[in-house]
Amino acid sequence: MIALAWSGGKDSAMALHTLRRRGEAVAVLLVTLNEAFDRVSMHGVRRSLIHAQAAALGLPVHEVWLPDPCPNEVYEQRMGEAVRALMARGIRRFAFGDLFLEEIRAYRLRHLRPLGAEVLFPLWGQPTRALVQAFVGLGFRAITVCVDGQRLGRGFLGRPLDLPFLAELPPDVDPAGENGEFHTFVYDGPGFREPVAFTLGEQVFREGFWFQDLVPAVGPLRPAPGRSTALARPEVGFEAGRPV
Repeated sequence: MIALAWSGGKDSAMALHTLRRRGEAVAVLLVTLNEAFDRVSMHGVRRSLIHAQAAALGLPVHEVWLPDPCPNEVYEQRMGEAVRALMARGIRRFAFGDLFLEEIRAYRLRHLRPLGAEVLFPLWGQPTRALVQAFVGLGFRAITVCVDGQRLGRGFLGRPLDLPFLAELPPDVDPAGENGEFHTFVYDGPGFREPVAFTLGEQVFREGFWFQDLVPAVGPLRPAPGRSTALARPEVGFEAGRPV
């Protein structure tokens, strides 16, 4: 059984799709969340949407809560605790959607192998433009939720990840945003029982990044005790992810 590191974005979705096509058994999605905002670290997606996404994919979520800001030693401690907890349940294989950043790959191996875990990188080495083209061609649907203000700017925020988006990227931006240029939320595609419904909320600029808030359209998950959910003002309607 496999625990898949999950951000809710395109690389996570493609990693899950790839593993399932290989006949691998993914048992749980491993998600890091910001304690201060009740959102996915870096992407800024609400926890309730991650749970809706996981439910649509038929998988449970294992949450790892991180402070804001999060010192590296705290991250390593809490991730180590999560890995040990999952290994105690018989899960010994951990997969990541990394594409080509050698330093990150080496970091994961360095911290997980001593725990006795097997580390998988199902997308490793794939050409990123071809990967995104395959993502679109398979019928996945995603929206940009975070962009680097210096590399892309606000005009790329809140847009569908499609071939026109790919064609408009500057030549120095990786087609999959592997260097952190942009992040996405996947709301439909292969393996989804139904699309994840949401509305577009406000756009916020914070610490050099633009964030697009996504507001659950129905049945939001209650915030965890002692943690707050940032409020968002719906501006553009989406029904099951389609503009209305």
